[in-house]
Amino acid sequence: MMKTSPTAQPPLRIGTRRSNLAIVQAEGICDSLQRLHRTDHMRLRLSAHWLEEKLTSGQLDVIMHCLKDMPTRLPDPCELAAIPLRDDPHDARSSRLGAVVDTSSVRRSVQLRRLYPHLRFANLRGNVETCLAKVDDPNSEYICMRVGLKYRINQYLRSKDGGVFRAVGQGTLGLEIRKGDSQMQELLNQLADQKSTLACLAERSLIVPIGVETEWIQSEDLRMSAIVVILDGFQSVQDTIDSRVQTVGEATALGRELAARLAKVSAEAILNDINASQPFKE
Repeated sequence: MMKTSPTAQPPLRIGTRRSNLAIVQAEGICDSLQRLHRTDHMRLRLSAHWLEEKLTSGQLDVIMHCLKDMPTRLPDPCELAAIPLRDDPHDARSSRLGAVVDTSSVRRSVQLRRLYPHLRFANLRGNVETCLAKVDDPNSEYICMRVGLKYRINQYLRSKDGGVFRAVGQGTLGLEIRKGDSQMQELLNQLADQKSTLACLAERSLIVPIGVETEWIQSEDLRMSAIVVILDGFQSVQDTIDSRVQTVGEATALGRELAARLAKVSAEAILNDINASQPFKE
């Protein structure tokens, strides 16, 4: 009697952007899942567009995003399934001598303009490789970005050290799945980091600050600070709240409370000026 072999497990299809950084990050997710399940049934798919259409149509099982670039409101058939352990989220400076700041981020430029009004700013576009090539270009003198390449960093720009507040969700990945896919949710729960998840959900509930920072000051106490700065850098509003956070509901409530307090002290007027001047990014 012929013995039938068990049905082969279909590969897990993970979609992400085509940038080198996104590929390395997605490969890290694949490696983590392979270590957990001792399986090679992973397939990485790269695309510049239509990732969510491929997810909802069943061509993908998971999309990996940089959380700071992931909309707070996802298409109705999709949901945020997991947030893995956060990497170092701080902005950093990579430079030679000079005083021209290249950055594509409104968030960074308005905060740095407030702190260092003598600096000049240029609008930089591109991925990490493009940015670092600008640093090495003799015609470019300064780059400001969030980067994990420690050997290229001259200075960390933490707010407590006279630097800048970071972007919402910065330094974190977001794993998106089809809503109701319980099997995929159960799998990705194994990659989720609770403290990173709660801190990032609190940040995302702020909606549109210019910059934010979260810090666990005790095992269950989260400190959250946010800043709103007008584009010329000379007017700003910031505030800080400490709160006990153990659940998703408490995390989102903390972000909303801080947003309401900022609005009460004229942050809304500043944001209206920003939105009227140019499309907001980051």
